Amino acid sequence: MSSGGSGLFSYGSLVHAISGGCGSAVSMTTLYPLDIIRTRLQLQQKKPARVPLQEHDKDGVLAMLQHILETEGSSGLYRGLVPVVQSLYCSNFVYFYSFHGLKRAFNPNKAVLKDLLCGMVAGIINVMTTTPLWVVNTRLKMQGVALQHQQQPHQHYNGMIDGLMKVYKLEGIGGLWAGCNSSLLLVVNPAIQFMVYEALKRYWALQSGGADPSGLMVFMIAAASKTVATVVTYPLQLAQARQRHGGSTKCNRGLLHLFQAILRADGPTGLFRGLRAKLLQTVLTAALMFLCYEKIAAFVFALLLPSHSTSS
Repeated sequence: MSSGGSGLFSYGSLVHAISGGCGSAVSMTTLYPLDIIRTRLQLQQKKPARVPLQEHDKDGVLAMLQHILETEGSSGLYRGLVPVVQSLYCSNFVYFYSFHGLKRAFNPNKAVLKDLLCGMVAGIINVMTTTPLWVVNTRLKMQGVALQHQQQPHQHYNGMIDGLMKVYKLEGIGGLWAGCNSSLLLVVNPAIQFMVYEALKRYWALQSGGADPSGLMVFMIAAASKTVATVVTYPLQLAQARQRHGGSTKCNRGLLHLFQAILRADGPTGLFRGLRAKLLQTVLTAALMFLCYEKIAAFVFALLLPSHSTSS
């Protein structure tokens, strides 16, 4: 069967996009409670008063878990799951399609810098098309949750479409793209992740004589690449989460003012609030996502395009 075109419009790019979207949906659904805890820690300026931090829980992961279970029950760990999965699928579909399409269009020679450049361009495309989805799902995840810095409660949103309409009506077009500036800076995160991931896969191929990596090796490569990208860009991710959530004058100001406010309130460590939860959640999610993505893509290519190479 023909690959269905070349460059951005190739059949192979579509397969990669669908596989990436499905892999992200599976991984997020499996590990969603960790994402809830990470979001609460990023937005909560102080630890829950009722739950003291333990010596082995300095980032408050276990304390936040206990707090959610005590105040909201187990359902609190799955608040806003559906819109998050919807947003993540759309976001990864756009990113994987753009990334692999750009690699094909530019006749890739497996250069690390080319992977980084394609990743950044794909990230910009992704941000400009899917930011409103992420703004609304952040609101949905935190709906009904009181935060110390929030000056007034948000509107009640009945799902993604209702949220998009209400944010646009009450906050204008700028509200739908809240945090877009930090998101554009954060395109370096998936770009670094894909650059490291592709480089480690090529290194594995050289060391193994061209053999495809096992499922465990894919998991480990993806985990390592996401760890590097997350640690390097975490302060921007923290600022982005607070901008998207809104509810505070400080959160609506520029990145520099937001960083200054965090430093005044919590010191340098405040820029990494929730990092351990973020690493736990995002590394496991990324590793599981890439494992599912590789398996789904390999299955589809083997089934429909037995002569088509999955490499791009």
